[in-house]
Amino acid sequence: MTQQRLSNAVALLVAFLSMLTSAQSADIGTAGSEVRITHLSAQQIQGLHLLGRVWGFLKYHHPRVTSGKVPWDAELLRMLPRVLDARDSAEAESRIVEWIDSLGEVSQCDPCAQLSQSRLQLAPRWEWLDDRNVAGDALRQRLRTVLANRAPNQQFYVSLNPNARNPSFDNESDYARVPLPDTGFQLLGLFRLWNAIEYWFPYRSQIEGDWTDTLREFIPRMAAASTRNDYTLEVMALIARIGDSHANLWSSLSLRPPAGPCQLSVNVRFIEGLPVVASYSGSPGSLQLGDVLEQLDGAVLSEQIARWRPYYAGSNDGSRLRDIGRFMTRGQCGPTTAVVKREHGELKLQAERVPTNSLNLKTSNTNDLAGPTFRLLTPSIAYLKISSVKAAEVSAHIQAARDTEAFIVDLRGYPSEFVVFKLGGHFVARQTPFARFAIPDLSNPGAFNWMEPVSLNPEQPHYGGKLLILVDETTQSQAEHTAMALRAARRSTIVGSATAGANGNISRLPLLGGMWALISGIGVYYPDKRPTQRVGIQPDIAARPTVNGIRQGQDEVLAEALRQVSAAH
Repeated sequence: MTQQRLSNAVALLVAFLSMLTSAQSADIGTAGSEVRITHLSAQQIQGLHLLGRVWGFLKYHHPRVTSGKVPWDAELLRMLPRVLDARDSAEAESRIVEWIDSLGEVSQCDPCAQLSQSRLQLAPRWEWLDDRNVAGDALRQRLRTVLANRAPNQQFYVSLNPNARNPSFDNESDYARVPLPDTGFQLLGLFRLWNAIEYWFPYRSQIEGDWTDTLREFIPRMAAASTRNDYTLEVMALIARIGDSHANLWSSLSLRPPAGPCQLSVNVRFIEGLPVVASYSGSPGSLQLGDVLEQLDGAVLSEQIARWRPYYAGSNDGSRLRDIGRFMTRGQCGPTTAVVKREHGELKLQAERVPTNSLNLKTSNTNDLAGPTFRLLTPSIAYLKISSVKAAEVSAHIQAARDTEAFIVDLRGYPSEFVVFKLGGHFVARQTPFARFAIPDLSNPGAFNWMEPVSLNPEQPHYGGKLLILVDETTQSQAEHTAMALRAARRSTIVGSATAGANGNISRLPLLGGMWALISGIGVYYPDKRPTQRVGIQPDIAARPTVNGIRQGQDEVLAEALRQVSAAH
């Protein structure tokens, strides 16, 4: 057979296996798992905990699974009753061993996958394969055999996107027609999500708490969820544990508390630790800028926020409170009672919730100046905001600022276009590294490898004046990447507060019932390998808004940047 015919044959085989797996997934997704549980014993939780970890390990390591020869979701649903019905932990483990043996003998790999130590940024967690407290000799021996004979770069359920190299979760059915509640599928969703994080999340080592204990905690929570909405909220709560502002259950945010089709026409920001009316998304009504919200619908908001917090994913507290503020006035349409603290005391007001789709919610996504993208604040100070800049116009803006002594770039919002290199290049005189990536290793799931630093190249015209960069909790992802690039300029100063702490190309993970999540897919670091995730971009000069400043209509972050320019004289 010629090389071309061989390649065609391999492609047809892969396509057939994918079609077969999809067909089988569709069948089980329509029929349901027939696993129904209202209560789990401690022994059953232990058995399911082991099954979930083994199932995920085999999914990304066993050659028959990574080649697409076994419909792996169906295998889990087939094994669940066997583990649940086991008389004790030893029998549950014995059945898992029998299941692995039923997959057939693991052939000697040739060639075998190798773990590169020279580029290794994050090592896979293989220690549990040798832990006698986790599994007995027979199971550990089989898992070790699978690990030793994993095929290099062979994955059926995940690949790497060709440019950014973040994971793409291929051949995963979202079981859009699965009839929830269904304990079997709910556990399948849990195990899929948990293992995707365990093996393909670049910031796994930064998750607070023990990720393995988190799996144990959520097994009874997800198994016992008695409605689709209850299950959805449990998935949100699990995702929130990851500590990644990218990682949300984006398919289902309408259920995140407080839920409702309407909200007040104000944008709430947490300022000095308090929920403050910071701007308007519609007609202001009775609420004023600087009002501190204390109660809504007769409920004390500080208590409500504590109940909502577990469902909000956030890399750090600033980004989590940012999102709570954006949604906290949601509820049923119509009038509501609000208790606010105003400058001269507490007031009880009538306010109106209006349909969310009637509001301009974009106003809550940025804290930059209203008006033109570029302007001269004074004859010697230029201003540019990232939320509306166009890449094709960057050079013209730099040219227009050629006679100024300071250039303020406002990153308090999300970029309208990708301008990291185009903009950053105007502020450097030579090739300048500003970031370094860590990408997943298909041959070694759970491992991430360093890439070479990413650099800015000089662009003309060059701007040699002082550069001030404004950031806050709305500065996230691409905006944070832009901040890293601009920080590399010789005369740069970052002014503001810590950014959202979520950087790296995002990956979409189908779950079940048509749900899907996003997670950060590559690690982003400074050239010297310092982290940015969760930490955020830290300012050189701290500046935050105050409640009084909001009431007075002041932009205290911009004011501090202007003060820095004046102080340089």
